[in-house]
Amino acid sequence: MSERTLTELRELMIASAGVGEDELRLGGDILDTPFTDLDLDSLAVLEIASRVERDWGVSVSDAVANGFKTPRMVLDFVNNRTAVR
Repeated sequence: MSERTLTELRELMIASAGVGEDELRLGGDILDTPFTDLDLDSLAVLEIASRVERDWGVSVSDAVANGFKTPRMVLDFVNNRTAVR
């Protein structure tokens, strides 16, 4: 399986935010930008984790999801899990 990208994660982030795409600051290089700076709260991060499970087939516990602080952390987690399959 190929690595998941920031573009793919942006789609999940938009779907998880519960607001319109134009209300989020997801442009540019946001890999290391904290979710809070992207206007995504802890519930949105849990929703991202849920969508990662459902759409990408990678299991994410609540404890792990609560540790996600940036998009890079999500992508690293997902890509490390799919690389060992």
